[in-house]
Amino acid sequence: MAKYERIAAELRQKIMSGSLAPGEQLDPESKLAEEYGVTIPTARQALSVLRAEGLIITRHGKGRYVRSARTPVRRTPERYQWEKARVHLPEEQRRATGATEQDTGLTYDDLKFSAEYDDIPADEQLAEDFKVEPGTRMLLRTYRTTSRHESAPISLSRSYLVYDVAAQNPALLDQNNEPWPGGTQHQLSTLGIEVDRITDEITARPPLADEAEQLGIDAQGVSVFELKRTSVDTAGHVAEVAYVILPGDRTEFIYTTTLERWETA
Repeated sequence: MAKYERIAAELRQKIMSGSLAPGEQLDPESKLAEEYGVTIPTARQALSVLRAEGLIITRHGKGRYVRSARTPVRRTPERYQWEKARVHLPEEQRRATGATEQDTGLTYDDLKFSAEYDDIPADEQLAEDFKVEPGTRMLLRTYRTTSRHESAPISLSRSYLVYDVAAQNPALLDQNNEPWPGGTQHQLSTLGIEVDRITDEITARPPLADEAEQLGIDAQGVSVFELKRTSVDTAGHVAEVAYVILPGDRTEFIYTTTLERWETA
């Protein structure tokens, strides 16, 4: 084992055991180098390993700190059928819980919601997705959902609808109606739209600077998942396109595929 790996392993064990508590500042590189009898570049390399694992964060001009535990997110395809099954439930039942609660195990009262609405012209990608002309008026909805016990949001979300379609129900144009009981599928149902299928396209990438800042992650240490969700209605038309940015250090995707059994003689 290389010297930097040994240092990283010992510090990792202290973090995992709680000897180094969340929020606690680590010793500077010079002190670690002296303690372990190595050069400063070796100590720095060990710290880089921990940062890449998402165990520590760097605050410029202040030092390195143990990261606080964040709410884990577990997403499964079943969440969409669960949401669709709730469309016809009474509002009181729809309001009691939502998909984020399903993903995190938190309750409605544990969460803070924010939504901002805007209308924008469709760029080339949106025009291709929705099969509309570039420049078509679109409704952009930006969502942030945060645990009341944390400062950073669980995810960053952008949802797009064709504006003239959404405008058939004026309530869908008012951000003050969020969080909407039953989510997007119920919103679409008020327009007479039934979602037939949803495609998730998931890409792992480094976060943009503003994404890292909002999510409270180290831009050089933690990747994000960008999930593009495309909802298609029963007539084959794209009803919604959404982009969800999820931090890679606390997000788990669970996909179970049931296979057909071989016929036995």
